[in-house]
This record gives sequence, structure tokens and C-alpha cells, in this order.
Amino acid sequence: MASDVPSSPIIRQFLPGDLDRLLQINNAAVPNVNGLTAEELLDLINSALICLVAEIDGVPAGSLLCLGDGLDYDSRNYRWLSERVSHFAYTDRISVDADRRGRQIGDALYAALFRKFAGTGRSFICEVNERPPNPGSLRFHNRLGFEEIGRADHGDKAVVYLKRAPEPQSGTAS
Repeated sequence: MASDVPSSPIIRQFLPGDLDRLLQINNAAVPNVNGLTAEELLDLINSALICLVAEIDGVPAGSLLCLGDGLDYDSRNYRWLSERVSHFAYTDRISVDADRRGRQIGDALYAALFRKFAGTGRSFICEVNERPPNPGSLRFHNRLGFEEIGRADHGDKAVVYLKRAPEPQSGTAS
């Protein structure tokens, strides 16, 4: 008998076979994230602190790509944040398959990220578009404890920069 209860996502690290599906999900989320080629996405993944994948029923349903400080990354947002914050985990992009939204996939991805870097002293940073507007992402990040640390108007885009304090070392009990 089939269950009508949706499967919960399994959060795991990126595997090479995920690239095509993650590229589709990323590029379907434009303009909330910038579009990429497969080569650009793979370069980002290869330079990332971590690329987490949310898998549902064996298929990637979303991802969170996180970069560390000290990279030579040609991104005006990364540069802005690097000039103001040190020892960070920067969410360069988080995207979820449009058909899978509303299933707490973003929450699960961030929970795994926070656990991964608990006790390291890394703060969590990101930016959210104001133009074009992305109020859902701003509410989502605020709910997770991110707070505004600045804004920039780049002409074609305007963004809000957000930061969340480092996650303390978790105890031995789970």
C-alpha cells in the first residue's frame, strides 16, 4: 500500500552524478540565483567548503553551495562580504526544485550546514536580492536567525547582506 506522506529529504554531500540535475534546478531559479553553465557550477563545487544535496526518492531536489573565505572568486557580493567578515561560511546559492518547495528542504539543508560547522567559529553569511525582489528568501533567512549587515545597489541588482552567528559546538547527546 502506497503512502500519501511525502518522503523526507536525505541530506548528503555532492556526488558527480548530481551535476546535471543541480544545474537544472539552479537555472530554473533565475533570477533568484544567477544562471550558470555546467563548467561554472562544477568550478564552484570544486572550490566550495561544502556542497550539500537534498535527495528525495533517489533524486536531487535541491542544494546549498557554501564557500569559505580567502578565495579568488569573481563575485561582487563575495568581495563585499570578504571585506567585512572573516572566517565565514558563505552560502553562494541555495535552490530547491520548484515542484518540491514547501517541504522544508531549505531548512534541512541549512540544518546540515550549521551542524557541519558547529564549533568552528565560522559565521554564516549570504545575500538576498531586493531587486529583483525575493521576499520569501528574506523571510526564510530571517527565520533561521540571519540578520542584516548591509546593503548594496549594483544597478542591475540590489541586495541585502545577512549574517548568522557561529554555531556553538554541539554536545555529545543528539
